[in-house]
This record gives sequence, structure tokens and C-alpha cells, in this order.
Amino acid sequence: MLTRSLTWVTAHDGARLVGFVNVAWDGGAHAFLLDTTVHPDVQRRSVGTQLVQAAIRAARAQVGVEWLHVDFEAHLTAFYGACGFTDTSAGLLRLHP
Repeated sequence: MLTRSLTWVTAHDGARLVGFVNVAWDGGAHAFLLDTTVHPDVQRRSVGTQLVQAAIRAARAQVGVEWLHVDFEAHLTAFYGACGFTDTSAGLLRLHP
């Protein structure tokens, strides 16, 4: 998975990995925020926000990337909105019911 990534960002508490986000890329204008994860022990301490902001900075620094997409469940709307994402319409197709 990481070989298809533009970058990934991690958060650590000492030697312990406590957060991760992957930025996948289509090789063109679109990058995709994937797998934003923060260990429950450190949630609600801005770790996720810092991960996403670092991912945004990395995507902005990549020449040719114009858009950063993220899909998320409804309960995360406020979180991603606070990170600067706007709500959009999208389509979803289950490939294997």
C-alpha cells in the first residue's frame, strides 16, 4: 500500500506509534487521505488534527497535486470540516455485495 502513497505521516508517544495517515496519489492532480487513525488512548488531544494538517502540507508541496479528497463517516464531519475540508456529493458502489 505504501508504495502507492504520496506520503504518510505518523505520530509517536516516545517509541510508541499512536497515529497514522496515508496520502495516496493517482500520479496526477488528485491525492486521497486514507486510514487516518489515532490510538484511543490519545484521541481528543489534537493528534488527528496535527496528522491531517501535516498531510495537507505534504500534498500542497507536491507539484501538480491540485485536490485532496477524503471520504468519512457522518460522525467525522465536524472533525474534517475543522481541518478545512468542505462537504461534497460523491458516489459509492459496493463491488462485492
